[in-house]
Amino acid sequence: MLLHVPEVLTRGQVADLRGRLDAADWVDGRATVGAQGAQVKRNRQLDEFAPVGQELGRVVLKALLANPLYMSAALPLRHMPPLFNRYEGGEHYGPHVDGAIRSVPGTTLQMRTDLSCTLFLAGPDEYDGGELEIVDTYGTHAVKLPAGDLVLYPSSSLHRVHPVTRGARVASFFWVQSLVRDTARRQMLFELDQNIQALREQVGDVEAVLGLTGQYHNLVRMWSEL
Repeated sequence: MLLHVPEVLTRGQVADLRGRLDAADWVDGRATVGAQGAQVKRNRQLDEFAPVGQELGRVVLKALLANPLYMSAALPLRHMPPLFNRYEGGEHYGPHVDGAIRSVPGTTLQMRTDLSCTLFLAGPDEYDGGELEIVDTYGTHAVKLPAGDLVLYPSSSLHRVHPVTRGARVASFFWVQSLVRDTARRQMLFELDQNIQALREQVGDVEAVLGLTGQYHNLVRMWSEL
């Protein structure tokens, strides 16, 4: 499932993050990838232990956990602390698939990457190129969203970032381990939840809506991994 989640961050939050990121020190983006990724990755990012990055990452996670659409789609169990990257001057990231297991920095915890997230922090008019290209069963999709918007997609997807030929593409990126490992089940739950919410708006909490809500939670109990 490829999902656009609009307005995760407000304009004010984006402006604050950008101001702090533009003044930060950036390192070679190949520091956080394996041998295959290092061959095709050409960008910069904040050091994963940089205090400013950790603080801004907490801002991103707080906003995500308050976003109903994101929570419904991702059903998150664990988040990798958000990282921040920057592309300019022809920098790019060639075709790759994200690693299946990642170690959470500063801990002994490992997590499975079910979903990948890119939160755009630069508007489409600020740079040329830099499209996030994602391949799924329905074809190839070029994603370039407004600042503050997020795209959520399966970590198993082949994807790339096209070269940035003008300006700077700034974003936050991270991974999610979902309560529901199976992609088809997770999408079924998302569609069921969205339909329940639409029915609630139309008719309120009538008996049929309450019954559907109960079945939704029973399916989450049946399929979730804790």
